[in-house]
Amino acid sequence: MAKTGIYVGLDIGTTSVKVVVAEYVDSQMNIIGVGNAKSEGINRGIIVDIEKTVQAIKRAVAQAEEKAGIQIRTVNVGIPANLLEVENCQGMIAVNNDSKEITSEDVRNVASAALVRSVPPERQIIAVLPQEFTVDGFEGIKDPRGMIGVRLEMYGVMFTGPKTIIHNIRKCVEKAGLVIGQTVITPLALTESILSDGEKDFGTIVMDIGGGQTTTAVMHDKQLKFTHVNQEGGEFVTRDISTVLNTSFNNAEALKINYGDAYPARTSASEEFPVDVIGKAEPVKIDERYLSEIIEARMEQIFTKAKDVLDEIDALDLPGGVVLTGGAASLPGVVDLAQEILGVPVKLHVPNHMGLRNPVFTNVISLVEYSANMSDITQVVVSAITGEKVTTTTVSQPVAAPVTPEPVYEQTYEEPETSYYEEQEPKAEGNVTDKIKHFFSNFFD
Repeated sequence: MAKTGIYVGLDIGTTSVKVVVAEYVDSQMNIIGVGNAKSEGINRGIIVDIEKTVQAIKRAVAQAEEKAGIQIRTVNVGIPANLLEVENCQGMIAVNNDSKEITSEDVRNVASAALVRSVPPERQIIAVLPQEFTVDGFEGIKDPRGMIGVRLEMYGVMFTGPKTIIHNIRKCVEKAGLVIGQTVITPLALTESILSDGEKDFGTIVMDIGGGQTTTAVMHDKQLKFTHVNQEGGEFVTRDISTVLNTSFNNAEALKINYGDAYPARTSASEEFPVDVIGKAEPVKIDERYLSEIIEARMEQIFTKAKDVLDEIDALDLPGGVVLTGGAASLPGVVDLAQEILGVPVKLHVPNHMGLRNPVFTNVISLVEYSANMSDITQVVVSAITGEKVTTTTVSQPVAAPVTPEPVYEQTYEEPETSYYEEQEPKAEGNVTDKIKHFFSNFFD
């Protein structure tokens, strides 16, 4: 159940930085402020210029503050899935206090014990999600606090990511005069927010097609099992249009929005529109079908790459099919094309909040919902990573004047084309159900 209070989500995307301010009253979310500023200093989801990114964050926050009528202090910021790794973790401690009653401190200690493992120096633990606790051999306990026991064990899932990405995001948020309440893995928040309980349990694929990259996530048994990042997105469609038609990037973006369709069979070769071509004195007539074929080529490549990766783990056999979201997913014809290439049911998720009924806002809304609905026991476990109490709500007090920052060494990050696991279990023989059970039962071994 969501806690009463004000929550702010910050999504630092390739094409735009988005801020949403939501007020929860009796578990009902009401969005009271929105900010949306053009991104600068971000390439393919990765911060490459800290100062420009800070300015974009400040612009988006200022917009949200003006609409919400508050000054934003604390934000819950999304972490992209680039080079994200997920693995099981387990910890065990002896309950020390005289009464043997398990407290929050014991939960923090057992979580810390689960984190005692070798992590490469270039990586950092982002989050740990408790799956269950065991007290003196009794399993399946969700919250052991208040129980009597001598031995406490925790089984959970640990997420790690590159230090460069996490450091740069934190640095930008802090230089913008804000405090990070919670760092949230974006595909985790997304799958938790937009999928139903049945879809989380039986297995569903979520594809977030953003401006600079496409993130594919697999949810099964109510756990995020797999992520993959393809460094192609909606901006690449715009660049293709610009290159083929020899027009400016801004003109290409307008053409995509006003006339674009990713499924040529739905378009007409007789419907034409003018295009300002570089080097031509007069606009050139282009038909809908030709523009659609340009768009289809790039979108087909995105879906084909996703299919190849998902086929390796038999994820397309999961009954939940595929849920599309993200700004580029709203382009007409994308759902039809995805369904044709992937060969499974595909649907588009659109937020139902007034004024935000566009897939481009799905990520930032999911960050707010995930933070607001985070359980107390999860917050206690997360605090074992930071050593501080997790604060997800914002405050409406004036922000202290920021201290002039010291010069920052700006790190750039280059990542390979794929960020999924290189080692996979051999495919199981037998029917579809056996293959799925085999894969997910051995995924973390």
